[in-house]
Amino acid sequence: MGFDSFWHWIILLVIVLLVFGTKKIRNLGPDLGAAIRDFKKSLGGEDDAKQKEDEARRKVDEQLRADPPAGASASTTQSQRDSSETK
Repeated sequence: MGFDSFWHWIILLVIVLLVFGTKKIRNLGPDLGAAIRDFKKSLGGEDDAKQKEDEARRKVDEQLRADPPAGASASTTQSQRDSSETK
């Protein structure tokens, strides 16, 4: 007597619903997805930390290119003034 009959599967489904309830079964999908995501993150480990550090460095570099520090622009204009005065 195997599980090849339609009625066997229906009876099994009813028993599972009675034992676990609909709330636990409903939360099974998101919980399983979160567990798989955490497992993948733990496999990456240090790679994620390095990647975040590199992203932070890139953001700082981009910000400095877009808006250079005040000291750098002042020295550039001073050197331009000096060169124009000597001519």
